[in-house]
Amino acid sequence: MSASSLFAGLPNLISLARLGLVPVVIAMIASNAWVEAFLIFVAAGVSDAVDGFLAKRFGLQTELGAYLDPLADKALLITIYVALAVVGVLPAAIAILVVFRDVLIIGAVIMSWLLDKPMKIRPLTVSKFNTTAQILLAGSVLGAKAFDIHMGMWYQALLYLAALLTIASTAAYLTQWMRHMDGLEN
Repeated sequence: MSASSLFAGLPNLISLARLGLVPVVIAMIASNAWVEAFLIFVAAGVSDAVDGFLAKRFGLQTELGAYLDPLADKALLITIYVALAVVGVLPAAIAILVVFRDVLIIGAVIMSWLLDKPMKIRPLTVSKFNTTAQILLAGSVLGAKAFDIHMGMWYQALLYLAALLTIASTAAYLTQWMRHMDGLEN
């Protein structure tokens, strides 16, 4: 493999590496290795920025990368929420909301394909705010556990914000999907 073809695939390799962090972060959270879990979370965020920068700056976007990058991001974020709920650091309800939203969106896309009404999912503004709130909550909780910081009112505020935005994002995507399926939107 030449250096140029390796460089061309670098953003996808970085996304694959981020996907490979999923079982590692689960193991760290399950074993209460909070500093390591937090550092993995930070490394994943940095790698997401780096692969995005490389892909855009050097024109290395690929169809695989268009699927792999968000898959890696979602897999990591969802597993962190589930793992934090399983060990009792986050309420199970927030993990259920986060997982339910993504399962509902994936199910809607699959159903629209099966019914021969394929639909492109475009990130909505509320969804961008939702993702930001979910990342802030997960990162804050991991950081608080890693550095023994009391999770006070800021935690409750972030928790409710993430829950509210997850519900709002779910409703927005569901509304968009229903309009599409009824032939009211493309």
